[in-house]
Amino acid sequence: MSDLYERAPERGPGIRLHLNENTAGCSAAVLEAMRAVTAPEAAAYPEYGATYRSCAVWLGIRDDQLLLTNGLDEGIYTAAVAWLQRNANGEPAEAVVVEPAYALFAASAAVTGARVVHVGPRPDFDFPLEETLAAITPVTRVVFVASPANPSGLLVPAAAIRAVADRLPARAVLFLDEAYVEFASTSFLSDLRSHPNVVLGRTFAKAFGLAAVRAGYLVAAAPLIEQLRSVVLPFSVNVFALAAIRCAVQDAAYVSWYVAQVAESRRRIYAACERLGCAYWTSEANFVLVRVGAGAAALVETLAARGIYVRDRSSMAGCAGCIRITAGLVEHTEACIAALEDTCARA
Repeated sequence: MSDLYERAPERGPGIRLHLNENTAGCSAAVLEAMRAVTAPEAAAYPEYGATYRSCAVWLGIRDDQLLLTNGLDEGIYTAAVAWLQRNANGEPAEAVVVEPAYALFAASAAVTGARVVHVGPRPDFDFPLEETLAAITPVTRVVFVASPANPSGLLVPAAAIRAVADRLPARAVLFLDEAYVEFASTSFLSDLRSHPNVVLGRTFAKAFGLAAVRAGYLVAAAPLIEQLRSVVLPFSVNVFALAAIRCAVQDAAYVSWYVAQVAESRRRIYAACERLGCAYWTSEANFVLVRVGAGAAALVETLAARGIYVRDRSSMAGCAGCIRITAGLVEHTEACIAALEDTCARA
């Protein structure tokens, strides 16, 4: 599983547009909240009640519908452990992964001994509903779907999510990764009441700028949260993350400002792609997938030599010749576009 995480460039000169981080960092208020943690608080095991109450109010849910996690990664792994155990006869369960997908979906399922069933992408990444429904069997226990999807940035239609949830056998769940929901036009949160077999996975890493703090959360019906809570590691969310979360959910102005930066950056990337004749996908996340052709790897290396890091996604299903560019601060986007246009002009 360690292969999932590429080595990030050392901090220093350069613009990190390859890991979908918040390129502005967390808000000043959140940083102060972490600095305010006292020595006695750091020395004691953390208390979670206040943070759960703050998050529940922010989301408009009950706190028994919420599980805080050490980043969304822990949430994904916990869901795999909770639902992908072998049955009484020792036979493995199945996990369905709709591709292209975050590699941790399949990796977490494989660790449990489950069979992983991959559903390939359609042209232009239209959600493969019929293929996903056909992949579900009586031993399916988790279907992993992301919306907005990574790396396409496309939303999965709510009707498709409902159709998949309705097809699941008893005791199975749909794990819906909404890591980029703050940048999107819609979410599935309001549908949870009518679809109690759906688990939403979310993170404070992206819009809130807390990737290094490792702060994520799951939202689901109370019985599912209780099942998840039975396998999650105790005290996995530390006291600094708890302080950051409590402040972050109250700092709406910062998130609104950063979401606006991302939206403008996406528009500028689209315009640059049109000037350069590159295909792209209209994104509802903080990144844009761009098809640059067979020279994708060389382009990524050329930009890195200029201190601008973007991601080669050519090896992912359906992504041949594609790079992914994080859309963050407009000034960073402009620097990336200038380097792209200069590189293409020299080619």
